[in-house]
Amino acid sequence: MREGLDHWPFIWAAYSLGIGGTAAMVLWSWLAMTRSEARRDRSRDR
Repeated sequence: MREGLDHWPFIWAAYSLGIGGTAAMVLWSWLAMTRSEARRDRSRDR
């Protein structure tokens, strides 16, 4: 007897982790960039 596992839940989980991690990294980078630009603008006004 052979029981086959359904691989699709694992595939969906891997894709969701990959896409979610990429989206989180993009958001984190964008927030860091806007903070850095704001800090640069404040330093130019001094």
